[in-house]
Amino acid sequence: MREILDSAAAWVAEERQFALAVLVSAQASSPRELGAAMIVDADGVVFGNVSAGCVDGDVHDLCLQAIETGESTRVRYGISDETAFEAGLSCGGVIDVLVLPVLPGTPAAAAITDLHAAILRREPCALGIFTAGPGTGELLLARESVDAAAVTDPGIRGALVADLARLRTDDHALTLRYGTDVDPLEVLGVPFPHAPRLIIIGAVEFSVALSRLGAASGFEVSVCDPRDAFAAPARFPDAHEVVHEWPHDYLARTPIDARTAICVLTHDPRFDVPALTIALRSPAGYVGAMGSRRTHDDRARRLREAGVTDAEAERLRSPIGLALGGRTPEETALSILAEIVMVRSGGRGEALRDATGPVHPALSTPDVPRSQPGAEEGIACAPGAGTVVPR
Repeated sequence: MREILDSAAAWVAEERQFALAVLVSAQASSPRELGAAMIVDADGVVFGNVSAGCVDGDVHDLCLQAIETGESTRVRYGISDETAFEAGLSCGGVIDVLVLPVLPGTPAAAAITDLHAAILRREPCALGIFTAGPGTGELLLARESVDAAAVTDPGIRGALVADLARLRTDDHALTLRYGTDVDPLEVLGVPFPHAPRLIIIGAVEFSVALSRLGAASGFEVSVCDPRDAFAAPARFPDAHEVVHEWPHDYLARTPIDARTAICVLTHDPRFDVPALTIALRSPAGYVGAMGSRRTHDDRARRLREAGVTDAEAERLRSPIGLALGGRTPEETALSILAEIVMVRSGGRGEALRDATGPVHPALSTPDVPRSQPGAEEGIACAPGAGTVVPR
């Protein structure tokens, strides 16, 4: 959902009428993740997507209807193996999409504005989207405090507030269910933690490419090098900041957490060893260093002499990156970012062609939706073939 927020917030500021469509449930396989979103204004202008092929076309029409009626709708799309290719959605899954109007002056418009502002402040938050039961189509923003007064049951309200508060620093959307089968409440919690950081030590040409690719992938990029001539801001236009400081001094004072990746791309022991000593003792989720195997062996010796323990040294990804075979700065940057993603997501890095099982393995215990009519039939996905899910 993050990719449509800038446009959605701008539309709210312009008092433009639009609708928000969100992927709220996925069984088997889906081209997009839970929380994927699309916005459509009254003129049919669209940003984002919830799936692929004819599903997006049908959802586009539902968004236009929602703007006219002011009502939310949850629709199920299924795809059978026989019709998958013809429909243009070959994932073979079943998805639910919630479409809700965002009209000027409504709570939904205010929630989007507040969410966008919180993200700009780097404030972790979560958006609760009521997807079934009382309040379907409402949005609830969870920051340091959560106002869930609209939930009348005090027990459910307390559980929802606690769950959304915990979700603020997660990476993946989660379906939250409360109540009984007779009177259920379902909320999709979409986390918006602060952007992951990518700290690049050394202003070399590989750093230029990694800065550009990292920023395009959603990282907040910092480049650190004490040499003004090399670390010129004009050379790193995509970086959040370019710091002229000794790397170990910068790392000692800058915030580092598990969402931080630190890449040391210099070959100078004056920079490498002091910076890596601090990085390997920090909570950074990824620490990598560029260099040949001979450089790595020499660096490992220097780190041991600096007091780095075997357990700390084991965290170092060196030589940095995955073995993609590229040699240019851009190809090398791609291999580094690929390894960062692999480490963050717990992947294995092999070719999907040679792997078995789902393309996107479950991140945790699968969240099995409660039974709904039509979920088992594999309804063919064609324009207008969505099934309205009873609320």
